[in-house]
Amino acid sequence: MLDTRKVPTEDLQVGMFVSQLDRPWLGTPFPLQGFRIASRDEILQLQKFCKYVLVDTEQAAPAPELELPKTRGSRKHLPIETIFFDRSIKSYRDKTDFIEEHSKASAVVTALTEDVEDMYLKVTRSNKVNVVRLKQSIDPMVGSISRNPDACVWVARLKRHDQYTYDRALSSGIWAVALGRELGLPKQDLRALGVGGMLMDVGMLRVNPDLLGAQRSLSAEEMVAVRKHIDYSLDIIQTSGIMNRDILDMAAHHHERYNGSGYPRGLAEDRIPTFARIAGLVDTYGALTTDRGHAPAVSPAEAMRILYDERDIGFQAELVEAFIRAVGIYPAGTLLELSDGSVAVVVAEYRAHRLRPTVLLILDQKKRPLEKPQLLKLQASTSGWLRKPMPTVKRALEPGAFGVDLKSLDLHRQFGI
Repeated sequence: MLDTRKVPTEDLQVGMFVSQLDRPWLGTPFPLQGFRIASRDEILQLQKFCKYVLVDTEQAAPAPELELPKTRGSRKHLPIETIFFDRSIKSYRDKTDFIEEHSKASAVVTALTEDVEDMYLKVTRSNKVNVVRLKQSIDPMVGSISRNPDACVWVARLKRHDQYTYDRALSSGIWAVALGRELGLPKQDLRALGVGGMLMDVGMLRVNPDLLGAQRSLSAEEMVAVRKHIDYSLDIIQTSGIMNRDILDMAAHHHERYNGSGYPRGLAEDRIPTFARIAGLVDTYGALTTDRGHAPAVSPAEAMRILYDERDIGFQAELVEAFIRAVGIYPAGTLLELSDGSVAVVVAEYRAHRLRPTVLLILDQKKRPLEKPQLLKLQASTSGWLRKPMPTVKRALEPGAFGVDLKSLDLHRQFGI
């Protein structure tokens, strides 16, 4: 069992690890769901929001790579309700666990992958998207993520498509819905995020593929040609009869940046439509974690660090922090080395303990493949009948480290899920 205890905020001390609040995390200034108290100021801040918190007495000190600054600059942290003032914000709760949701998510992502491929092939012929089919494909994905995002995120992480454009469309739609869920947006907005995420780069189909796959930096003239995909995307979306303003904003402005350095119009801060701010964030995360002609993929954990460093530079801080809450410091599919030397891949998170995900152990302490991978819940205090202390996370590894091929993992065959 987790070793936690309820502590009144007036009794908190520096060094304690706060794993849960007496209120929802949304609407508080705390960037992560679970953090170590680093100063007296943080205690005073907790006292403003909470009467008590749950403290994890067994939580090991976080690895140095996870010690992230809590603020940037002097801008006041905005409540999510203020950012989405015209929406009815609500908190979602997990209705299933990873094991329960996995088979449903697998079927959803498989069908969605096939539909995306068919949809994109037809776009090249008719310049239109089958809107009815797209919405029918999106709804089951929204349902799965609404129940529990971990399973859908895990399946999508492993179900990579050979075509870069299809792969990015699928992953962007899933990331956008997962972030929308964390923000508490209503179901109709989650659907719009899913559609927008999957269509915002559809115009890439009209761009010279030699430019998209170039193993070098593009010239200024070539960059202009690539950037035309925004106009192409808007043309395809509108020709298809989609007039939802949020979806159009995602396509038109997902390359704008919070400090005004993006394109096509150099918009900054709240002049960038809110759904476009979400789109830019998930689009960048997808690009960072996918092999491209000019750059190899980075680990999901490293991508999170890059995004965190871009708070209020490339992306709005509140949305970056919500994205971290949505998919975790160690997102599904992250390869980890544990404190005992073994290697595992993250499959799900225990949301109150972001540094202790549920993992699939695949290499032993000498980096040898296990005959049968083992599911470990790092949030537990002990492991096995010998009651050995559960290992902790030592570091995140780059994709493919120690020869691990994530695509070869089959949870259904190994665990019946």
